[in-house]
Amino acid sequence: MAACGGVSEGADKSVDVDGLARFAVDEHNKKENVVVEFVKVVGTKQQVVEGMLYIITVEANEGGEKKTYEAKVWVKPWENFKELQEFKLV
Repeated sequence: MAACGGVSEGADKSVDVDGLARFAVDEHNKKENVVVEFVKVVGTKQQVVEGMLYIITVEANEGGEKKTYEAKVWVKPWENFKELQEFKLV
């Protein structure tokens, strides 16, 4: 279990990380009016906040080029809440 506020490598095995990564890509596409296609999850970290912040490294295709992005998705399962906080090229 991660310490409150601390960032730990990996994600809880019960979490659908691919689903969160696809959600992040979809939200980014809607907000920026672009077409980025999810390929795979490269790595994950998580941070205990009011809920959990998942920091997901995603490989994606953009304009025929493979690129790597870092997505931060804030999740509060007890409220059925999920929000993309950041999506940036790394």
